[in-house]
Formats: sequence, structure tokens, C-alpha cells
Amino acid sequence: MRAAPTILHLDMDAFYASAEQAAKPSLRGKPVVVGGLGMRGVVATASYEARRLGVHSAMPMAQARRLAPNAAYLVPRFALYRTVSDQVMELLGRLSPLVEPLSLDEAFVDLEAGGVADDSASARAIGGQLRTVIRAVTGLSGSVGLAGSKMLAKIASEEAKPDGLMLIEPGTERELLAPMSVRTLPGVGPATGDHLRRAGMTLVSHLAEAGEAELVRLLGKAHGVALHRMAQGYDDRPVVAERDAKSVSVEDTFDVDLHDRVRVRTEVERLADRCVQRLRGAGRSGRTVVLKVRRYDFSTLTRSETLRGPTDDPTVVREAAARLLEAVDTTGGVRLLGVGVTGLADFTQEDLFAQAADAEHAAAEHAAGESVDAAGGPADERDRTVAERAEEDARESEEQLAARRWPAGHDVRHDVHGHGWVQGSGVGRVTVRFEEPWTPPGRVRTFRIDDPQLQPAEPLRLVRDPVDYSSWPASLPKSLSAAGPGEGEASSP
Repeated sequence: MRAAPTILHLDMDAFYASAEQAAKPSLRGKPVVVGGLGMRGVVATASYEARRLGVHSAMPMAQARRLAPNAAYLVPRFALYRTVSDQVMELLGRLSPLVEPLSLDEAFVDLEAGGVADDSASARAIGGQLRTVIRAVTGLSGSVGLAGSKMLAKIASEEAKPDGLMLIEPGTERELLAPMSVRTLPGVGPATGDHLRRAGMTLVSHLAEAGEAELVRLLGKAHGVALHRMAQGYDDRPVVAERDAKSVSVEDTFDVDLHDRVRVRTEVERLADRCVQRLRGAGRSGRTVVLKVRRYDFSTLTRSETLRGPTDDPTVVREAAARLLEAVDTTGGVRLLGVGVTGLADFTQEDLFAQAADAEHAAAEHAAGESVDAAGGPADERDRTVAERAEEDARESEEQLAARRWPAGHDVRHDVHGHGWVQGSGVGRVTVRFEEPWTPPGRVRTFRIDDPQLQPAEPLRLVRDPVDYSSWPASLPKSLSAAGPGEGEASSP
């Protein structure tokens, strides 16, 4: 625990939804929900306008639509979110060499290690400047918490939301935490919270008063001891600059349960290829392949296979995932599939058997172009699988194809009307609103889904003329210094 509030926690406000509102002038001040739009989609982020209607993250999209039928429902644009996240993390890196990202929109910063703050006054000044610079560079707001520990800094940023700053003075931790719900503390989820409630403990003060022995009796030694320390405000975890990823995975939820075994296998192979793409993008390899299957009755099964050495070979991962699938009963239907790789390493051990299999497969593909088997079908089993997949795709409705090419909220460009975004599609038509982040709300026009003048486009930046912050934090740019830290600042009692 530190004697000065020099640990900073930044949490961008309703990040995905706020980015969409910043990019789309017509949606500012209106409820926006970002997530999967299918029957089984879930909410990734809801704007504060949508939250006031009861919509929240991880809620089923069908329930969100019932609560907020007039909200804008958009498919995530991760390319935009990563770009903005990179800008924010670059700013945090200017404050300290110790920046611990938790996600695209959240991170801890050790201000003391960066030499930019050593007491409450300097920490507050840096926190206020950070919020100002982030808004000038990205067009978005973030909430800042400052405290002597990571736990309290995160609690402070949550209390400061939206668009605020809260500083917890060292020595006031117990007084601040006492009236808060036990769910405020890290590691207390719904199950643990309910267990504590049945024991008569609903506030953090109840945990502190119960004593360590009672919490150990209720929750076990490790969890009980840790929870008692947190209830008293103790947290000595350091800010760690490098958080090494433990796994890489991808998964898909299907609008309609998959029953066809060939289709299930094809989806697993597709997910394996996507997983390897992410693995290679991170410059990593992995030794253990994991398959996740959620069946029609919501039961979830995971199977894993450990290879002889780390690999980033798509054939190896694909075949391992296929072997794992053989051990899973999917006859009742599958609603979700996932493929992951764990046991990550920075090198690969070339698999000679996989290379041989690749060569054999390439030869088979070549032969398949010139011959058929005795039954008159393709010589390679994969060719039949691809053909069946193509036939299934051909049977998809025009609306499904349109939704796949023109996702709601994604960017487009028209040869005549310029840049816009998709409001929706169906019945062979796609509706587009033409506007840019720095223009007034634009006009809406409808086109055929195959209009040759309309094409998907890359996201625009959210700020037309970003300020030069290259001298920050040594000095705040003059264009920002008059703005001050903004509203929403608070301190602990």
C-alpha cells in the first residue's frame, strides 16, 4: 500500500457505444447497443442512454430489444476500437513505463514509476490532463481513478463514471469501502455474493467485522483471507507492464442449432484457421488445442489435446480440433463452437508429419482435378465438404446474405454520395445514412444490395484535426490548457 495515490486506473466510458456515437452524429444522445444482432446475440456495450432503459453488457440481445425497441443496434467494428485503443495506450505510455492493459479500453498506470506524480496534488493534475488529452485526441471520454492500490483505483474509476475523476486519499480506504456492496470487491461474483448474503453479509463493513476466521470458514482459506484483506482496503499488487497471454481462442454462436455433422466439422475447421491467424498475428505458437462445444441444452463441453511441441501450423491445429470433435456427441444440435490454443510459446517446433500431410493433401487436390473415384464422386473428402458447404450457403436467404455483406453500423462509400454507414438491410435493399464524424446528421438513402456504386469502406478517424500532444506530459498543449480537467472530479472523504 502506498502513502500517495499514484496508481491510476483509466476506464473508457461505454467504449464501443461511445465510439459509434462519436462516428455517427445522428446517434449522439440516443440509445445505442453494440453486439451480436442474431437471435442468440448478446450485448457487448450499451450507451448510457440505453442503460437508463435497463440494457446492460452480456444481456441477451432479444431482451435488450424488448427493453429498448427504438435503440440503434449495431455490429461491432473492432478495427476502429483497436485504433482508438492504440491511441489511448500510447498516451498512457507517455506517463509511465509501467502500464498494465486489462482490455482495449481499460488499464492501470504506475505514475510514481514514471516520475510524473508523487503526491495527491500532482496525481490529480495528471489525471485531469489525461482525460482532457484523451478527449482531444480520440473524441471520447474516460473515467479516472487514483489511489494507493490497484483495487481502490479501479473502484474509484467506477465511482467516477461517466466522464469523471475520483481520488481516494490513503488512510480513508476503510471509511470509503464500508457502506459499499460486497459485490464491489474483486472476485465477488453472483454466486459468492449470494453465499455471503445468506450469511448476513451484504456490505464490505460486514466482511471486515466478521473477521478472517469466519470468512475462511465460509469461503475457504485462499478466498477468505484475500477477501478479508480487501475489505480492510489492503492490496499490494504491483502494476505489471507485460501481461502475457495464456491462450488464443475464437468462437461463434449460431442463430440456428447445427445438426449436420459435416457442417459442424466444417465450422470447427474454419474456427481453427481463424485461431491460427490470431496466433500468428501475435507472433506466438501453442502446444495444446482446445475445442469448446455448447449443445442445444446449453451444456458446454471442452476437450483438449496436447501436441508434441508448440506449433502455428493451421493443418496441425485443424486436424487436432477435428479429432477432438469426434469424441463429442452433437446429435441433439450445437449452438456454439470454439477453438483455442494454450501453452503459448514464442517459437514453433516444425511438425514433419504435418508437412507430409500438407504435401499429400496438395497432391490429392491436384489429382482430384483430373480424376474421380469408383463411385463417380470427387477423389478428396474435403472437396465434398466444401461442395456441401457451398450448397448450404446458396440456400441462405437474400436477407442473410445482405446482413453478412452489409452489417448494421459498418462503413460504406458510395461513388456519388461519399462516406456513410449501414442502417439496415433486407428485401434486397440496404439503407445507408451518409455522414461523417465531423458533419451534421446526414441524409438516408436506400440502394439495391448489389449496387455497383456502393462498397464497404474503412472506418474514419473520430477527430478531424487531432491536436499535437508530442510534448505532453512535460507541458500541456496550449490548445488544451484552457480546457481544464473538466467536470466530474471528486475525492474520498
